[in-house]
Amino acid sequence: MTIDFNDVNVGDQLPDWSRKTSFAEWNRYAAVNDEFVPFHMDDEAGRKAGNEEGAFGMGNLRYAYIVNALHAWIGDAGVVREVGCQYRAINQKDDVLTVTGEVTEKKVVDGEQRVFLDINVMTQDGAKTCPGHAVVAL
Repeated sequence: MTIDFNDVNVGDQLPDWSRKTSFAEWNRYAAVNDEFVPFHMDDEAGRKAGNEEGAFGMGNLRYAYIVNALHAWIGDAGVVREVGCQYRAINQKDDVLTVTGEVTEKKVVDGEQRVFLDINVMTQDGAKTCPGHAVVAL
């Protein structure tokens, strides 16, 4: 399914896209990206890095979740043109992370129908961990 540019309006919300994360997810991500950083894999190393709860999730995994959520929304015919975000809070073990987004603008740029969004990755407690923006072409 592909979303139609004419059906998108400023203020529309990106459909929620969620994943629970813990060692299993972090390990798979690390294996694919060769990112076996101790504070993401070991509770003692996480505490030494300043997180009392121990190991914590990768920022880049949240970035990947944003891209996956955008692709799920726009379908195969859409293209993610731009994503930018900041890592503002730690993703703790067993957090349920939900990508959220709101359409802020839509316009034709160089003949391409583009949709601009404010995005974030929220925890199950409503903490905003990864504010940013995205641009998709439909």
